[in-house]
Amino acid sequence: MDPQRPLDRNSPIPLYFQIAENLKRAITDGTLKPGDRLDNELDLTERLGVSRPTVRQAVQRLVDQGLVVRRRGLGTVVMAPRILRSVALTSLYDDLSASGRQPATTVLSVTELVADEDISAVLSLPVGDLVLSVERLRLADGTPLALMHNYLPAGLLTAEPADALEKKGLYELLRSQGVQLQAGEQVIAARKASAHEAKLLEAPRGATVLTMTRTTFDQHGRPVEHGSHAYLADRYSFRMTLVAH
Repeated sequence: MDPQRPLDRNSPIPLYFQIAENLKRAITDGTLKPGDRLDNELDLTERLGVSRPTVRQAVQRLVDQGLVVRRRGLGTVVMAPRILRSVALTSLYDDLSASGRQPATTVLSVTELVADEDISAVLSLPVGDLVLSVERLRLADGTPLALMHNYLPAGLLTAEPADALEKKGLYELLRSQGVQLQAGEQVIAARKASAHEAKLLEAPRGATVLTMTRTTFDQHGRPVEHGSHAYLADRYSFRMTLVAH
């Protein structure tokens, strides 16, 4: 699809910038929708009467802004708006709902496991105690967004969690069963997606994911949940407020 406005070749504004801004306008006003493919570089070059490096620079600008992504075999595809999430003691399900996005969850597994040394340490349980392991795929507006793995002390949830977690977030489920979430400790990092993650998130192998590892405590300071989540970096970002002391 052609950009919406003609190029001004007498303007001091570089042609690549004009092309990028015209395409950006088409994306933000809905002319180009998430999932739409841009014309390939050769077609844009011929239609706009510019060089291929100029088109490539324009498209790269959109990639850098998170508006489009290059997909092998598909070309350059318009992305859904990136989800910006504040770092707070809230669940992703609640944050998506509050921001007007449509959350959905696929529960991949719910099993009881014997806690190893690492899980025992973060949940303050004796080694060998049973823990509930929950793995979920979270979607926003039908697009895979995050792969989430959580551990909880066995017996903390009195209801069958699999069905409930298809319809609500883990924190909402915990609160509905009387667990008061008071505080959390978390670490945010980035790495390449594993083959397993890339497949479930429908992303290219080696795509970048943001990781969040969090341990949540109740009002008595007891660990009630430990999570390890992976979010696709081109669909998601964290926002933090910093205060000077």
